[in-house]
Amino acid sequence: MNQALPWIFPILALTTSIVIPLYAGLRRGRFYAIFSAIVLGLASVGGGLVFTRLDDWVPGQALPGLQAAFAYGMAATSAHYASLVNARMRGPVFRALISIPGQVFLASGFMATFWLLGLLVPRLLLWGFGAQTALQWLAPLDTLPYAVGLVAAFTSPRLFSELVRLRLGEARPENFQRIPMERHRRTTPASLAKRPLRVVQIADPHLGPWQSVTRLQKIVQGLVDRNPDLILLTGDFLTMESNATEGALAEALAPLQKLPGRCFAIFGNHDHEAPDEVRAGLAANGVRLLVDDACTVQTEAGSVQILGADYVGRERKPHLEALLGDHPRLPDHRRLLLLHDPSAFHDLPEDAVDLVFSGHTHGGQMGLVSLGFNWTVLSRSRWPDHGHFAKGTNHLYVHRGTGFYGFPLRVGVPGEASLLELIWD
Repeated sequence: MNQALPWIFPILALTTSIVIPLYAGLRRGRFYAIFSAIVLGLASVGGGLVFTRLDDWVPGQALPGLQAAFAYGMAATSAHYASLVNARMRGPVFRALISIPGQVFLASGFMATFWLLGLLVPRLLLWGFGAQTALQWLAPLDTLPYAVGLVAAFTSPRLFSELVRLRLGEARPENFQRIPMERHRRTTPASLAKRPLRVVQIADPHLGPWQSVTRLQKIVQGLVDRNPDLILLTGDFLTMESNATEGALAEALAPLQKLPGRCFAIFGNHDHEAPDEVRAGLAANGVRLLVDDACTVQTEAGSVQILGADYVGRERKPHLEALLGDHPRLPDHRRLLLLHDPSAFHDLPEDAVDLVFSGHTHGGQMGLVSLGFNWTVLSRSRWPDHGHFAKGTNHLYVHRGTGFYGFPLRVGVPGEASLLELIWD
């Protein structure tokens, strides 16, 4: 058996990279065939390069175990991607043995391809100088993407329960910038003199392999138990698996039925892949879907006007101007906007709303938030990654996400299950 182990992974990787895209093209169509060919191909390259170098640094007695783990990871990846050709929500056994290890292994191999390209430069320099000892020291770094993948498998599903206080009205920066806010995880803050507007946001739940119906139902129940004035759902409810599973979203969101008249939602980009299923899941639980529409609601903290923008990828400025023009600001109402992609915040006119609720970025996915710092890999991008921002009187809150889609690569940026207290000074 040990003699066959060095060949099992390469054969599986080559077969998967060829057969799965062909199968996908025949049964599902060109787009998924191309997508699977690119993702599986890149992951197989990185995995293959790491696999061929395992014996450079792994003790001989541990090598067969690692070779077997690579073979199992590749087999799980192949089975998971084959299952997506006829996508549907799977049971806990399939998710535990196939989908989750397969996605972890695929994400690790995908990262390894680019990581090894980056290591190529110092390796060439050391080789040129004849520094063979230093080259040997670099060898264990080949497997860093797999270590990150294993860590992310445990950190990605975690949600932090928080109480977040946003003060709206004090900061009116001329240029777009991050605004300080209060975050309380394990402490109870001082009570407020005036009752705030209490809001729960559900962003990017992505019902699928990592977010089962039962798990999402428990998360939603926990948020409902906090008895907010409003629950705002900012899109991206499904994945390929749940798109094709009728009634899954309706079941997962069932606890929202306990708060009639308080729940409002918009479409995210992925929701346009299965809009009827999303509509049905929201309607079954009394959630009002706002597609370029607005409504008013009376709360214990006062009157609120809620606008919901549909997701569009182009011409966002005229799209938002039309929505805001069709629904002007109402006197004595707080004015909130649900906007899936926070980068569209830059397209808002001045003094358009009091606060925008967005998601989409999953908080930046990788960063130092868990250590108390705001930095993420998106910090210098056009996407506001997480937290409170403002420009002029327009304020923005970007939720870190109730779930994630695809690769399990949340590292240092936990999801959130927050209760927001909105304070107007």
